[in-house]
Amino acid sequence: MGFTFVTKLPTPEEIRQQLPLAPELAAKKQERDEEIRKVFTGESDKFIAIIGPCSADNEEAVLDYVSRLVDVQEKTKDKLIIIPRIYTNKPRTTGEGYMGMMHQPDPEKKPDLLEGIIAIRHLHMKVLQETGFSTADEMLYPDNLPYLSDIMSYIAVGARSSENQYHRLVASGCDVPVGMKNPTGGDLSVMLNSVVAAQVPHDFIFRNYAAHTPGNPLAHTILRGSVNKHGQNLPNYHYEDLRLLSDLYAQRDLQNPACIVDTNHSNSGKKYQEQIRIAKEIIHSRNHADDIKKLVKGLMIESYIEPGNQKIGEHCYGKSITDPCLGWADSEKLLYEIAELV
Repeated sequence: MGFTFVTKLPTPEEIRQQLPLAPELAAKKQERDEEIRKVFTGESDKFIAIIGPCSADNEEAVLDYVSRLVDVQEKTKDKLIIIPRIYTNKPRTTGEGYMGMMHQPDPEKKPDLLEGIIAIRHLHMKVLQETGFSTADEMLYPDNLPYLSDIMSYIAVGARSSENQYHRLVASGCDVPVGMKNPTGGDLSVMLNSVVAAQVPHDFIFRNYAAHTPGNPLAHTILRGSVNKHGQNLPNYHYEDLRLLSDLYAQRDLQNPACIVDTNHSNSGKKYQEQIRIAKEIIHSRNHADDIKKLVKGLMIESYIEPGNQKIGEHCYGKSITDPCLGWADSEKLLYEIAELV
């Protein structure tokens, strides 16, 4: 085998002992989990906004950004539940480029997985401690989930991972909502198969144990657009797309039918300013039909302090080093508008 085993990494239990979650923070996280759970079960009609940088690349800037959400959440708390995107694992289409804080705590230095594991747990905990927000991250590596699972209130499975059996099995053991994105090819049946797999019990090997999972009734879909065989982006956030998804859900015996719509990626063609228009169109579709309103529980928005993106090493504070994001001024305005419209 062409592997060089560089460092034996600490287990999640060892990392949790090194960076324990204080009881008051665990209680706050449980409170948030319950509030979010009620949205997905239909007990609450609040709308979810999963918002934040494409990649959480810098602790200081991310904390600055999330602290700005606190006042917005307080002013919109009767309508919105804001969940900060703290994405510390980044899938790469070709396997090249910045792969997130877990790989590179400093984007300008070589990968350091040990320091990365410590850095991502520290960041997620710091957000909860300083702002009261429990977080969202992507489950890129299922084996790494226990490093953060006691802090996160939302988990996403990406377009390149939702067809993977291991991701589906691990999602079935999570006790918070797990969103399964449609694959890059756009097949909605594949996405719904992922939800089915995540909602039923399983027995499999997980971190060297024979594990059993009960199934996750909060597993749901995320529409993120697709790419056709010509490399063209095809959005799937329009009313007709939401209607189709609603009809497909009705054909399956699934618990808590729900959808989050990603306003960026192939839905916007990565034209980040389009997220504003797309968000408003989705809410208009919800307000047009009760069943669509019941299905669409929230939006996923890529947003940071400065608009756009930059190359690694350009050192513009609070600007994405991966996909372009909305800037803070537009993001703040959009959140208030969403609260008005829903």
